[in-house]
Parts: sequence; C-alpha cells; structure tokens
Amino acid sequence: MSGLTPAQLGKEITAFLVFKRALGYRYRRGEFTLRSLERFAARSRGARSPIDLEGVIRAWLLCTPGRKPVTLADDLGAVRQFCLYRRRSDPTAFVPPVSLAPQTESHYIPYVFSLEEIRRLIMAAEHHHGRNFWPGMFRMLLIATYCTGLRLGEAVRLRLIDLDQERDVLHIRESKGRSREVPFQADLAQQFAHYLHERAQLLRSRGGEAETALFVGLYGRGITVGAASSAICRLLRQLGMKSQTGRCGPRPYDLRHCSGSRIIPATDTRGLCSPGDRASGYASAAE
Repeated sequence: MSGLTPAQLGKEITAFLVFKRALGYRYRRGEFTLRSLERFAARSRGARSPIDLEGVIRAWLLCTPGRKPVTLADDLGAVRQFCLYRRRSDPTAFVPPVSLAPQTESHYIPYVFSLEEIRRLIMAAEHHHGRNFWPGMFRMLLIATYCTGLRLGEAVRLRLIDLDQERDVLHIRESKGRSREVPFQADLAQQFAHYLHERAQLLRSRGGEAETALFVGLYGRGITVGAASSAICRLLRQLGMKSQTGRCGPRPYDLRHCSGSRIIPATDTRGLCSPGDRASGYASAAE
C-alpha cells in the first residue's frame, strides 16, 4: 500500500491484534514482535514519513545479529500473519516469503503407543507409590491425556471449573495462544466422577477443600507440569518402553498422539470404566 507511514502501520497492527484476540488468542508474543517492527520503522523514517514495508521488514529481521533460526522464524511468522491480514483490504499488499528466515526442522519421530502399552501404563499408574503422586490421580491424568489428546501441560493446568460434567466438556484456557473446548465420551465422564470423589476425600483429609486445581497431589495442592513429566518418564522407564538414560524413546507428550476421542481400554475383566470400590490409597502412596 503506497503512502504507508509508521503511524498508520501502528494503527493497522492495533486492528490486527483486536482481530486475533476476538478469535480467542492472547497474542502477547505476537504483539511484542509487531510493536518491535513498528518502532524500527519509526526510527528509520520518522512517524509521518512513508515507508517501504518490504524493505523495513527485511532490514528489521537483520537488525539483531546472532539470533537463533527458530527465533527468526517465530518473528517472521507473526509478521506474515499481519501482512496476510493487510492483504484482505489491499490485494497488492506485501507478504514476506518464508524464505526470509532460516528453515527449522524437527527430526524427532512421534511415538504412537499401542493399545497394550496404554493398558500397561494405566495399570502401572494404579500401583504407583510416590511422594506426591497418588494412584487415583496419576491414573486419571494418563487416561484424560490419552482420551482427549490434551497436551500434558494443558491437562495439568486444568482447574476444577474447567470440567463441565453436564456437557462432558473440558475448557482449555489460552493454550498455544487461544482457548478451546474439548468434548469427551461417557466412559471418561464416569472416570472423572470417580476421581472427583477420591479428590474430595483427599482434600478433606488435608484441609484443602478450597484448592482449585483439578489434578492435586498428596500434599493437597495442584501438581506441576515438570513433576508430571518426570513421573511419566519414570513409569516409561520402569516398563522398559524408554531407555534408562537420555532422551530416546517415547515422551509424555506422545500420549496425545494416541487420542481420537478414544474409549478407555480395559485392563482386567471389570474394565477401567468400573473402578469399583478400589481404595484410594492416599496414605500408602506417601514415601
């Protein structure tokens, strides 16, 4: 668009941010990136002087030497989204090619767990004895991740109010820049109902009824992503699915590759959908 000034660029960035946030994205990193571009344009030409957006973008990407390829790619991605937004009103608007940033590529091959491996993981969780992770919670965390495809961090950060038992929906708050709802099936709803009963018993014994986290440890507080990841890795190593050292083998993140609104696999003649009167084992789970 001819006659574009840094001041006008700033107004268009503001409109773009309003648009993205209306879709549910926080877009904080993107805003930081685009405001950096705006400030660079103003320093280069002055707030009221016309700019060549293509030239400004190319110079801005090179203004800080030594940045990692992944950082450049992230910054360019935000700028490309903004430029594509501008093209809605101006078909001739410049959109930078992806080749302006070094290409990054992951060589990690996702691991897809078999149904039998999922059964073994859930059964192992039922007999887990840790300082803070108790069997009922650990089991529920694995089942929820497997059945819904949530990222581990998304599952761990769930609040009690994010579980809608009337609609059988999980509300995921601002993950990867946006919020969404994840439905689940009736068998998982039964598992959640049983876990909530166990959770309530635990919190009453700890005097922590006010705790808002969905997944709580033996101490009566919400668990952390790091602790959950470490516990799952230990379980994978214990079962021989992952090497004892290093990062080779399946990751906790790979549990989500198995989902597809899946039905919970049975681990015995009763199946997992009927937990029965299994003792919660709060006291025995503490080391």
